[in-house]
Amino acid sequence: MVEYVNTREIELLQPLVIELSEIYHFDGSWQIFHNNHRRFRRMLNLYLADTEFYDPLPKGDRPHRPPQHKNDRHPPERRAKPFKRKPPPPPPPPERERPPRKAAPRVSYAVLDEHKALVVGDYPLHLEYSFTEIVHEDKTVGYLAISKRDGLTKGYELDFIEQQQSYLWLMAICVMLLVVVVTFPLARNLVRPIRQLTQGMHNLTQGDFQQYIVSKRQDELGNLSRDFNELAVTLAQNESIRKRWLANISHELRTPIAILRGELEAMLDKVRPVSMKSIASANQEVLHLQRLVEDLHELTSADIGGLKYHKQQMDLKACFVREQARYQGYLADEGLELVMKLPEDPVLILADETRLCQLVENLLNNSIKYAGSGCKVSISLTSDPKSHQAQLCIEDNGVGVEKIHLNNLFEHLYRVDDSRNRETGGTGLGLSICAQIVKGHQGTISAKKSKLGGLAIIIKLTLVR
Repeated sequence: MVEYVNTREIELLQPLVIELSEIYHFDGSWQIFHNNHRRFRRMLNLYLADTEFYDPLPKGDRPHRPPQHKNDRHPPERRAKPFKRKPPPPPPPPERERPPRKAAPRVSYAVLDEHKALVVGDYPLHLEYSFTEIVHEDKTVGYLAISKRDGLTKGYELDFIEQQQSYLWLMAICVMLLVVVVTFPLARNLVRPIRQLTQGMHNLTQGDFQQYIVSKRQDELGNLSRDFNELAVTLAQNESIRKRWLANISHELRTPIAILRGELEAMLDKVRPVSMKSIASANQEVLHLQRLVEDLHELTSADIGGLKYHKQQMDLKACFVREQARYQGYLADEGLELVMKLPEDPVLILADETRLCQLVENLLNNSIKYAGSGCKVSISLTSDPKSHQAQLCIEDNGVGVEKIHLNNLFEHLYRVDDSRNRETGGTGLGLSICAQIVKGHQGTISAKKSKLGGLAIIIKLTLVR
């Protein structure tokens, strides 16, 4: 506001600057103003009259009137008769008013020449001034110097500032009340889901995975609540899978152990004679138990990253060509026919050849166990350069698998028909091991209904670019 007042005073004195320029034009110098301070003051008062910047002439500059004789002031015939003065009334009690404003410091005005030397006016050097150029014929011939105000002590600007201070205090109180009114519901709206998430996370750490947070928010807290719900569902599913996995393992181990123990106790109690047939039956259960333990060890090693892969670039087509005779003889011994369809061009992938052979053998063993004698097994290999993928499909024309079981075939210890698996000696881990090998090669494996009528296992691997 002080800066505004200083600027406004300069603008009000612009006509004075023009008049000073015209005076210089007629006289050609500033000689007319030398020691003529009263004229300069009258010019200032003329342009500052009726404004808050008006400052009347000090007493020293006012014209003096000739003194009159004391008797001439009141002629004898008009002299009033002496009278007795009444005592003055007591002063009224002081009113509670704001303290009087201190007198405003005088503002100095001066005209300076082109070298900023004083021509006329009041020019104390310890003040700070605003200089307005006095231009004549595009040449600076002098300056009008006005001392800058450093505060407001009178005028409507000071009243405006004092009024604004009152308004600002009132506005500050209103804003604080508004903030309190708005902040509490807003804070409650923000804190409630955070408390729910905190309580939910605490319950998760205690093992209670049946957690669900109802949230219709569309902001970050809503997204966090939905992610929390998904996490709780995933943890609950993992916990269910873990319990089922432990139950299945205990069941798979308990069955051959119980059979083996029953046969040994029967022979010890002489219920059954100790014969080669009894020993062979017990040995069969031991072999089944050994296969189960080995498959479990291999599967758990794959889950924790224990399976080692020595990957190198290899031609998948050449690998099948080399193993074709062995696969045909292996299937022929079980009464199955092998049909192999290979592409003409090489199929280059980055893989561990030993693990891929294990993968194919497990799938062929699965076909042997569940397709049955007299069926046909087909191995087809294709490559798609556009998608940079090689596709291996092993299918048969056996009894197949119902559609509801296809998505669960690669789970641990999952069996479609438990009685048939027990007869064939399956552990229910072969396809799970296959899935882990494919995962180790950054590929995908899936099961679907075969065009031949049985089961088709489709494996997709990435080609070498």
